[in-house]
Amino acid sequence: MTTLVFDVGNVLLRWDARLVLADVLPEAEIDPCLEEIGFAAWNLEQDRGRSWDEGVALASAAHPRHAGLIERFHTHWHLSVPGTIAGTVEILRRAHGAGQPVYAITNFSAEKWAECQARFDFLTLFADAVVSGQERLLKPDPTIYRVLLDRNGLDAKDYLFIDDSPRNVDAARALGMQAVQFTDADALAQELDRRGLLP
Repeated sequence: MTTLVFDVGNVLLRWDARLVLADVLPEAEIDPCLEEIGFAAWNLEQDRGRSWDEGVALASAAHPRHAGLIERFHTHWHLSVPGTIAGTVEILRRAHGAGQPVYAITNFSAEKWAECQARFDFLTLFADAVVSGQERLLKPDPTIYRVLLDRNGLDAKDYLFIDDSPRNVDAARALGMQAVQFTDADALAQELDRRGLLP
C-alpha cells in the first residue's frame, strides 16, 4: 500500500508572509520591504531552528528602520496563515478516516508549528510529522526525508510525497520515494485517483 506524505505550507495551509504587513504598509511597499530585510533567507533560519526572538533581534539590529515591522512577523505571524486549502485537508482526513497512516515533512518553525497545531486540529492526525525547526534540517536536504523513513522504519518506495516545491519533489524522488508536485487540490485528487490512492 502506498502511504501519503504531505508538505504543509501551501499544500494544507495557506501561507503568505505579505499578509502580515497588509494592514500597516501600502501594497506597493510590501515587496520592497521584504526584499530590503532579506525576508526569505531570514525566515528560512527560523524554519531551520533559530528562535524567533533571536531572529527578530538580529534582523532588527541590521535593519533598525524596519524593526517594528520585523517584530510584527513574530507577534502577528498568524496573519500569514489565513486558513486551509480545504480540498487537500479533505484528502488527508479521508485517508486518515480510512485507517491509512498519514505523514508530514515540512519546513516550519518549531514555535509556529505548535501554534498552528493549536489552531488546526488536522495537524495532529499525522502518525509522524518531521518539522524542520525541530530537526534543524531543511528540505530539500535528503537527511530530513531520511529522518521520517528511519524513525518509522519505512521503505521509501511505499510512500508518495506531496509538495508544492519542485526541488523538494525532486529530492524525494532521488531517495526512491514517489512524489508529485502540488498545484491545487483538484489536480491532486485526480492524480491520486489515477494512481488508485484516493480513499
